Amino acid sequence: MLGAPLRKWIDPLYTQAADALAWRNVRPSRVVLAGFLLSIAAFPAIVWGHYILALVLIAFGRSVDGLGGAVRRQTRATDLGDFLDIALEYIYCAAIPFAFALADPSRALAAGFFIFSFTVSAATFLTYSKFAAKRGIDVKVGGVKGVSHVAGLTDGAEAFIAFTIICIHPEWFGIVAYVFGIVCFVSAGLRFAAAFSDFPES
Repeated sequence: MLGAPLRKWIDPLYTQAADALAWRNVRPSRVVLAGFLLSIAAFPAIVWGHYILALVLIAFGRSVDGLGGAVRRQTRATDLGDFLDIALEYIYCAAIPFAFALADPSRALAAGFFIFSFTVSAATFLTYSKFAAKRGIDVKVGGVKGVSHVAGLTDGAEAFIAFTIICIHPEWFGIVAYVFGIVCFVSAGLRFAAAFSDFPES
């Protein structure tokens, strides 16, 4: 939801950096993998209670991941690059709330709700993508993913905002987790509605 307007001013910066990397034949999949490794390094930082360090790692990692997408657009998209872009982002998004639960077991219920709702949203994203591609439906948002999909209310930008808030204010984890989770369910519902509309049985 917030990703599209943010990309209007972020993409030109990514494009300039991507030009240099593409000229040096840097593979986009490697940039995406580097972004993931930086992001997932926040996991032990959170477990050990170093929340601001975790936020720095997440911010840096997401920036590198975005650069990987820009490099992919400057060169050519590959199945491996698209797979890594989507799969690693989901792994990172599920890992962060789990790390908060490990840091403080009293957060386990809220973390479980966060991960469950996020999984529901991810499932509708991926299954819609499969059948949209089968029917030749292309509804990519800004062309940032390698699959057709319906825009959600909780995409990468919203997850980053949620993680920023809980890293700065860990005591707000429960509130943020439940609010984010509810919005994930709404987002999944919108995709179900789109599926009933776009994939009629007769």
